[in-house]
Amino acid sequence: MDQSLIHLRDIEANQAAFLVSMLNSSSCNFYAVDSTRRILDAVGFQPLSEADEWSIVPGGKYYVVKNDTAIFAFIAGNAPVESEGFRIISAHTDSPCFKLKPNCEIYGDGGVVSLNVEKYGGGILYTWFDRPLAISGRVLTRGESPLAPRQHLVDSRRPVATIPHLAIHFNREVNSGNPLSVQKDMKPVLGYFSQQQIAEAKKSGGFIPALLVDLINQNLAENSRPVFAEDILDYELCLYPAEPATVVGLNSDILQSHRIDDLSMAFSGLAALILEAEHPADATRVLALFDNEETGSGTKQGAASPVLRHIMERVCISLSADKQALYRALARSFMISADDAHAWHPNYNEKYDPTNHPVIGGGPVVKINANCKYMTDGRSAAVFHALCDQAGVKMQYFVNHADVAGGSTLGNISSSQFDIPGVDVGCAIWAMHSARESASLSDHLDMIKVFRQLLK
Repeated sequence: MDQSLIHLRDIEANQAAFLVSMLNSSSCNFYAVDSTRRILDAVGFQPLSEADEWSIVPGGKYYVVKNDTAIFAFIAGNAPVESEGFRIISAHTDSPCFKLKPNCEIYGDGGVVSLNVEKYGGGILYTWFDRPLAISGRVLTRGESPLAPRQHLVDSRRPVATIPHLAIHFNREVNSGNPLSVQKDMKPVLGYFSQQQIAEAKKSGGFIPALLVDLINQNLAENSRPVFAEDILDYELCLYPAEPATVVGLNSDILQSHRIDDLSMAFSGLAALILEAEHPADATRVLALFDNEETGSGTKQGAASPVLRHIMERVCISLSADKQALYRALARSFMISADDAHAWHPNYNEKYDPTNHPVIGGGPVVKINANCKYMTDGRSAAVFHALCDQAGVKMQYFVNHADVAGGSTLGNISSSQFDIPGVDVGCAIWAMHSARESASLSDHLDMIKVFRQLLK
């Protein structure tokens, strides 16, 4: 059975299973977008190219992919866009990880082969030690012209590396604090190889190119020309923990997985959009999944770019003859910027605000900051509170400890591109930016209910 159809069945029957299945199929930002695209295709959304002219009709379902790491899905409203505006849910597809550098293979004593990597985002480095690690991303090979290389998504789907920790006998103070160097301490090991194996691998470009060629050729369409190492022009590859998402806790109520932040919010939004897609609505409903939030959003597919504004402009041009339609629509719009929140940790009570520390399983979280690090204000928080009431869902607040500075979010960054009211929210999770994070399944289900209220 087509995997996308399995996903669709899970959305209706078991929304928690849908999240687990999507997490397991989304090992990096490329696969998060690919999984989302497959689901949208299966439920009748039409792909649009930025290079083409758009012809959008009321009630039509569409999506746009940007750089294969961001995706924007929308359902055109049945009422004039300038009179009902946009209802937007935004999240992001990227998570902290280690990315492979070019010429990434390092050869050491005894035939050990390690990988030269670079840290992406702000991860908790210690959590990556001694784990089975797989590789995924995209590979670019020679195409019909230099401006049109062929793209291949690849995922080893099996552990091919590990980052071994130094034994405590060589560092007795390791449990008292031990600063880490990414360049020195975090090099993943591929394994040990004979000198003959190393010599043969070097002739064909190395162990990683050989793995990539094998992965690409396993998934080539019938009658396609096989790819060789010399065809590879470049790649964007990352390491990810190979353990699947799992449910833990005596009550089986805690989800543990890599990339919960922020794929749990991305897939909550996707589930809500699909579940509401068959119900007509006056407003134009949008799911915006940006990339590169973990590094500041300053890319063509990030929230600091005009990509979402351009999409909304083209929707207004297609649906309305009013030259001021976009500006009128924005004044009647609302955005929920969804990025997971910090859950109260039972071992570190002193790290949290004494009266505003959300707990796992306590419901969706509204983020508040007096210095405007979030887009939330009193009015937008009240809107979200009312949506929670309509959905029959409890809600919580997160405010930083007054002595701790907070970070900015998608919502705040998006405000530099278009002025729209909105609120920053998330589900409370433990170990944010760890290789394995923990969240509540009930919070996930509650957030879908609230998202659906916005999209009705």
